[in-house]
Amino acid sequence: MVSGSKTGATQRQTPARESRESEALLMERIRAKDVDAFETLYRSYRNRLARFLFKLVHRPHLVEEILDDTLMVVWERAEAFNGESKLSTWIFAIAYRKSMKALRRHQDPVDDKAAEERVSLDPSPEDEFGRERIRALLLQAIGELSAEHRAVVEFTYFHEMGYQEIAEIMSCPVGTVKTRMFHARRQLRRRLAGELPDWL
Repeated sequence: MVSGSKTGATQRQTPARESRESEALLMERIRAKDVDAFETLYRSYRNRLARFLFKLVHRPHLVEEILDDTLMVVWERAEAFNGESKLSTWIFAIAYRKSMKALRRHQDPVDDKAAEERVSLDPSPEDEFGRERIRALLLQAIGELSAEHRAVVEFTYFHEMGYQEIAEIMSCPVGTVKTRMFHARRQLRRRLAGELPDWL
C-alpha cells in the first residue's frame, strides 16, 4: 500500500516536472537566440500577459508597450532565468515591475470606459444576465482598487497562484501579500455590499 502510494505521488508529480524541464529547454534555446523558441514562448504568454496587464493598468495604450518591454527583457536577458522559480513566475514578475514603472510615469486619472460597458451588459436569458451582472460588479470593484491590491487579487483568483509565488513576483514578503489581500478583500466587501459573500 505504501509503495503504491509513493508510486502514485511520483506519477502525479511527473507532469509538473516535465513542464519545468520543457521550460528549461525552451529558455536554453532562447539564450542561444533561437527565434523559433522565442516565438513559441511569445504565443504561449502573450494573451495571458495582455489580460493581466489590462486589468492592472487600465490603460489600453500602455498594455502593448509594457507587453513588448516585458518580452524584450525575456529575449535580451534570458540568462537571468536560473530555473529556481517557475518560468511563469519570472515572466509575470518582469511584467509587474514594468507595470508599476509605467503607472508611476502616468499618474493621470484612469478613464475606464470598458467598466461602464461591462456594467451595462443585458443578455436576454435571466440566468446569463445574473452571471454577467455579478461579473461586471466584480470587475468594476476590482478596478477601483490600488494597482498593488488589484495585482494580488488577479494573481490569486484568476491565475490561481499561491502567496509564496505572488511574493516572488511582487518582490515582497509573503506577509505583505497577505496584508494586501486582507485590505483588498475588505474593500471589495464594502464596495460590493454583500453581492458576492461566497466569493470573498
